[in-house]
Amino acid sequence: MENQQLQKIQEHFIEQIVDDMKTFGLSSTLGRVLGIIYMNRHPMTLSELSEATGMSKTRMSQAVRELTELGLAEKVFVKGIRQDLYDVEHDYYQIFISLFSAAWSRTARKNRKSEKRIHSELTCLFEQDHLSEKEKRLVKSYIKESERRLDFFNWISRLIEFFESDEVFQHLPEQHKR
Repeated sequence: MENQQLQKIQEHFIEQIVDDMKTFGLSSTLGRVLGIIYMNRHPMTLSELSEATGMSKTRMSQAVRELTELGLAEKVFVKGIRQDLYDVEHDYYQIFISLFSAAWSRTARKNRKSEKRIHSELTCLFEQDHLSEKEKRLVKSYIKESERRLDFFNWISRLIEFFESDEVFQHLPEQHKR
């Protein structure tokens, strides 16, 4: 890009995308790759990404694979080009939904599994005869807390489905003012 002011603005947009990705716990490399392809306005090869980031093609391949797994990038075919080309999602709303869903799905799945184990252990403990009345009350309160946490993680799963089905847009439409 020849115009330095335009290049500076483009770099600013890319840095904003990097910051957005960090909000979801993703690496700055993923944000940078997403931002570079996004601002490039057309699919890019691993070689082009490597040159644009100063990182190896191997690292670019890993980053593109991670973005693809998150639903933010895809391999595209362009007639006459032999190298693999990658493009990214250009809809900010879909990017948010993909990142939100990926982050919370992992968290809910992990915590639900852990909470089920804890709930089972608490239930077994409650059934033991050697607990004092005070300990039984405490264990019972922990069981109730565990059930509330399981309900919460089930609610998170339903919220993810709400976002991924695009039903959210029936209740909170996208805003396009410009």
